[in-house]
Amino acid sequence: MIMLSISPISAFSDNYIWCVAHEGKAIIVDPGDAAPVLKYLDENGLSLSAIIITHHHYDHVNGIELLCERYHNTPVYGPENQCKSITQRLKHDDTITLLDLSFRVFAVPGHTLDHIAYYLETSPSGPALFCGDTLFAGGCGRLFEGTPKQMLNSLGLIQALAADTEVYCAHEYTLSNLRFACVVDPENRDLLSRLEDTQARRQANLPTVPSKLALELLTNPFLRTDNATVQQQVATHAALKYWNQNDIFASLRAWKDDF
Repeated sequence: MIMLSISPISAFSDNYIWCVAHEGKAIIVDPGDAAPVLKYLDENGLSLSAIIITHHHYDHVNGIELLCERYHNTPVYGPENQCKSITQRLKHDDTITLLDLSFRVFAVPGHTLDHIAYYLETSPSGPALFCGDTLFAGGCGRLFEGTPKQMLNSLGLIQALAADTEVYCAHEYTLSNLRFACVVDPENRDLLSRLEDTQARRQANLPTVPSKLALELLTNPFLRTDNATVQQQVATHAALKYWNQNDIFASLRAWKDDF
């Protein structure tokens, strides 16, 4: 097994820029700010090998130019969008190999139309998914460009991955997500236990991500829109008389937007 590390680099108020490091080289995921990345690379004796991007929002791409000025000819992988700094455009089911690591690309529109995720089957603690703002610990991204159906389909693709997948999302939103989840799914003991653990971690100023996909399947309401309790809570809140899973998801996302 390839020995590597995956570490968070904090940026802005709640962003995580991920660093995948192996033998002195690093892949940086979604560098919205170059300064903390450069500091982290220098302090850990790492050189930048590649940048991978999930979507076009500024807090995921604004550090690319400065990083590429410091590390010339760095390849930048990302989706089809207007970000001119991306040198290699990717689409669904593409595979890229970086630092002898194979990443499979998934198209996961919803938060934005261009959003992609990167799936690494070999990491220190199982498969790893770099999912940007599509799936969060205990939640999912807002629908700025896509439709509820698109996001539901994207999350369904993620749900089908191995249960031991580590989910590396891009924001520290877990505590607020779980507080909302407890309103939607109040009798879920796994969720209540997770909330307690998350509160303790945040009080200690520790990251709550990555999370295991298995835990998300048990506690994340956006992955549980087929659950009878979740459906009834959402239907009651939204005054739905008749519904399908897409209606539940759309109403759940709208509820969270105003929570």
